[in-house]
Amino acid sequence: MAALEHNFENLVRFCILLIEFVGIAVIVISMVRGFIGFIKKDSHTRIQLAQGIMLGLEFKIGSEVLRSVIVTTWNELGTLAAIILLRSLLTLLLHWEIGEEEKREREQALEKAASQDEAKKD
Repeated sequence: MAALEHNFENLVRFCILLIEFVGIAVIVISMVRGFIGFIKKDSHTRIQLAQGIMLGLEFKIGSEVLRSVIVTTWNELGTLAAIILLRSLLTLLLHWEIGEEEKREREQALEKAASQDEAKKD
């Protein structure tokens, strides 16, 4: 029975590392794409960067939830809960920021369309 528990714990730890790696890779790729978009002065860079970071954080939250399967003490569980809470708050903040940025872009597009319509009338 102890060998089975040990094997299960090793499998969970491997899955946690794999999910953490994917989350880190998503964040790094998003940062590189964001830097390239910044250099090219792409107007959608902020939204794409925030979405990439948010996706990476979701993977990181998933790994922490999986880690909750193998915690053994209340202290570890409390620390884990705090990490999950902080990452969830960051995700919510990024989600709000994306919504605000999309609203700003829509307003700019409407203003540009209105000015083009006025230019056509003249």
